[in-house]
Amino acid sequence: MASVLLVEDDATIRTALTRGLRERGHAVSSAPTALDGLRGAVEDRPDLVVLDLGLPDLDGVEMLRMLRAVSRVPVIVATARDGDAAMVGALDAGADDYVVKPFSAAQLDARVRAVLRRAGESPADSSVQVGELRLDPRTREAALGGDPLDLTPREFDLLHYLAARKGQVIGKRELLTQVWQIPYGGADKTVDVHLSWLRRKLKETARQPRYLHTVRGVGVKLVDPA
Repeated sequence: MASVLLVEDDATIRTALTRGLRERGHAVSSAPTALDGLRGAVEDRPDLVVLDLGLPDLDGVEMLRMLRAVSRVPVIVATARDGDAAMVGALDAGADDYVVKPFSAAQLDARVRAVLRRAGESPADSSVQVGELRLDPRTREAALGGDPLDLTPREFDLLHYLAARKGQVIGKRELLTQVWQIPYGGADKTVDVHLSWLRRKLKETARQPRYLHTVRGVGVKLVDPA
């Protein structure tokens, strides 16, 4: 059972999702506004937040940025906004997953379990070194040329998964399944966004890759620049 904070201004949706998640064993609290949601997330420390973007007082993305300044609680954005720009904005602000309405309580429950499973898991115990890149899953530390890399938990998991399979081309479906733990599907754009963040931190670009090389139509591989 997980404690879930549902930040949703639509009373009908809020009631239905609260009931559905409770029936599946979760302890659910709710908030109708962004400020109430922030207060609940900080004071009650839930295991996970489900966040709508169309809130009456603040846009959900702005609330997410404020929350990320003080908390690393996993956040699933659940919204009617289905465009790439909205999804990228939410992921850029720190969302762990993104689901578009309408969806069932069963689908949301699966997302909740997947995100929490991801947050509670650790990768294989062995450290990995590729060129000047070193990752230690035991300490969750990464460094490039001896300089620490400031990675989010999801960025670390993605980079470690690729580094542990040096030279292998990994498809986006596999990354969504193995790194995001979403076996029933997901948006390829999620992977693209996180790869873009990693490239910036690895001091490279898609046009001038060093470690992360995209194989068009197939996937991505991590290689030793040497």
